Amino acid sequence: MINDFKFKLYFRKSSFKKDISSANILFEQIHKHKPKQFLEVGVFQGVTSRNICEKLNLIHQNQFKYFGIDIFEDTNNILDDKEMTSKHNKISNPIKHLLYNVIFKKNLNSLKSVNSLLKKFNKNVTLYKGLSSKMLPKINLSKIDFVFLDGGHSYETVKNDLHLILKDIKKNKVIICDDYDQKKYGVKKAVDELTNNVTEIKELNKRLVKITA
Repeated sequence: MINDFKFKLYFRKSSFKKDISSANILFEQIHKHKPKQFLEVGVFQGVTSRNICEKLNLIHQNQFKYFGIDIFEDTNNILDDKEMTSKHNKISNPIKHLLYNVIFKKNLNSLKSVNSLLKKFNKNVTLYKGLSSKMLPKINLSKIDFVFLDGGHSYETVKNDLHLILKDIKKNKVIICDDYDQKKYGVKKAVDELTNNVTEIKELNKRLVKITA
C-alpha cells in the first residue's frame, strides 16, 4: 500500500469494498506510472473515480485530467445481464436504502450523483454518458497515459473497447482490466487474444491484468 494514500468508499457501492488488496494494487500502478491523463471505462457510482482523482492530485497537484465513461442511470435488466453488471440491484443496506431512496430520493448511479461526488475536481474531470463504443471515439486517446477498463464485461464489448483504445493509445501506455479471473465474463478471452499485438500482458493478481501497449 502507498503510504500517502488510503482507498475510501464514500458510503457508496464499490466492487473493491470486499477486495481492498486489489484496489491497493491498482493504486500502486498509478503511483508507479504517474499518469497525467487518465481514462476510466465503467465509472459506476464514482467511488474508484474519486479515489483516482485524489491520488492524481497528490501526485500532480491538480495538474491532471480524468475522463470517465458510463451509461450511468440509463440501464435495464437486459443490458445488465448481457454485460454482467449489477446497476439495477437495489441497495441492500437498510440504512442506505432509507437515506438515499426514501429521504434524499437520490440515484447513486446517475450522472448528477457522480458529478456531485467528483465536484472537488470539476475542473479536472470530464464524464461521458453513453455506451463505450460510442463514447471512446470522442476522446483523444493518443493523449491518455493510463486506462482502467471496467465497463461492460461481455466478450464483444471488452474486445471492442480494447480495439478502440489500442488503435490510438501510444506505445508503452498502460491499460488495466478488471475481473480477469471471472470465467463467466469475457475479459480473459478478449485480453488473451491480444498476446501477439501488445508489448506485454501481465497478471497483477487473479483479478487485475495489466496490458502494456
